[in-house]
Amino acid sequence: MDLPGHLEIFAIACAMPDSIDLGFLSSRRHIVSLPSPVLETTLTGMTLHRRGKVRDIYEAGDDLLIIATDRISAFDVILGSGIPDKGKVLTQLSTFWFSQTEDIVANHFKSIDVASFPKEAKEYESLLRGRSMLVQRTRPLQVECVARGYISGSGWKEYQQTGRVCGITLPAGLRESEQLPEPIFTPATKAETGHDINISEEKAGQIVGQDLITRLRDLTLELYTRGAKRAKENGIIVADTKFEFGVTGPDEKDVILIDEVLTPDSSRFWPADQYQPGGSQPSFDKQYVRDYLESINWNKRPPAPTLPDEVTTRSREKYCAAYRLITGLDLES
Repeated sequence: MDLPGHLEIFAIACAMPDSIDLGFLSSRRHIVSLPSPVLETTLTGMTLHRRGKVRDIYEAGDDLLIIATDRISAFDVILGSGIPDKGKVLTQLSTFWFSQTEDIVANHFKSIDVASFPKEAKEYESLLRGRSMLVQRTRPLQVECVARGYISGSGWKEYQQTGRVCGITLPAGLRESEQLPEPIFTPATKAETGHDINISEEKAGQIVGQDLITRLRDLTLELYTRGAKRAKENGIIVADTKFEFGVTGPDEKDVILIDEVLTPDSSRFWPADQYQPGGSQPSFDKQYVRDYLESINWNKRPPAPTLPDEVTTRSREKYCAAYRLITGLDLES
């Protein structure tokens, strides 16, 4: 699965180590060692709040310290192999989007500068730099807010069966990966383990309240529209993405954007100049890993297989390429 030629320089330039296998980007092959992935953290003197599929979250007084590891999950199973620098891409890309969307909705971001972290964390500067952020503590809302601009993934499967996605009737005859007439809001339940389940807006309203879900729908579609426009201008189609929100007060009026924003883990990123509706698309996200796991007929239950070096290397390049294209910045190492 090749990247388009004009993306080659971005993938190579995105904080690459001294040498790497770039066979899928170039006719020349350069073999170099990758940095070791960060699979788990232990910060002595700090209390672990929780450990998610990718993030380790620590108590930081009234705030939280979120560390994005290099863990990767597929089919809701955490793989034994990590993708080096993946956590840095997620953190730094989310930081970029928080700054780009704060006029739409406030967010939980406080700082990415380790010097501003609690003193117990500062001794881990080399580990934390570029992959951690200090955030405001919130009460997360128990729905995931998904925006879809193209029909793919679970939405495509549901459409094939019913002609609808999350209760929304779509035009007949859509092809896989085709752009929708307009973006749609398709919420889902949140699951710490197992699969998130697509639900209707009405059902989501029963969980968090109808007035609130209406506001979340409007915010989700506005955030998606802003992000998709920026990404498309830089060669990436955001087919769909999910947002999470939390509340900061005793009621649910003070909604802010939390978690990660428009990353390759929370979105489907497709190279715009390779887009051809009618089937699955090349991607910058972890679909490459999913495709590999499908090819070896893994039963999608633990224990997960170890990823071969080629899959790890190419996945890292895809994450880095997406970051560089969208932001125009070098990844902080």
